[in-house]
Amino acid sequence: MDYDLMVLDLMLPDMDGWQITKGLREMNITIPILVLTARDEIENKVDLLLSGADDYLAKPFSFEELYARIQAILRRPQNILPDILTVEDIKLDPISRKVERKNKEIPLTLKEFVLLEYFMRNPNKVVNREELLSHLWDFNYSSFSNVVDVHVKNLRKKLGNGNSSAVLETVRGVGYRLKT
Repeated sequence: MDYDLMVLDLMLPDMDGWQITKGLREMNITIPILVLTARDEIENKVDLLLSGADDYLAKPFSFEELYARIQAILRRPQNILPDILTVEDIKLDPISRKVERKNKEIPLTLKEFVLLEYFMRNPNKVVNREELLSHLWDFNYSSFSNVVDVHVKNLRKKLGNGNSSAVLETVRGVGYRLKT
């Protein structure tokens, strides 16, 4: 189950909210965290924010303020896109539109580039042909067309997928997956 937000009290019996927040961020868990605290000293607030908390609220507080802070956090963009995507030894720069594997630049067509970018933004996710068609092609393409298969084959060839370095795999009867 995915959660939209974590409301965390700073003073917990076994582990304090600061340690939990810091631990979650070290595990690259990006759920927004609002910390409730009885400590309202500037140093504590700064430590909380620097450890990864998105906001804090000093006790006592009104439920109206708590609700408003939760709404403000939830309005923020959920995913901040990285400048350069990296999966295994493949690097993709969406701005310069360059792809490298093992520090060697790989020239791709526009469709191959956007196909690889889509896979890299969804690593380890099985993506079916219909999803690829709807995201990367216009509505005129038929799901019975082999256009996706052709582009995936060309992309594999350019990435140099051999037995030992295969990252783009076929999931029979379902679609494709960029495995990490």
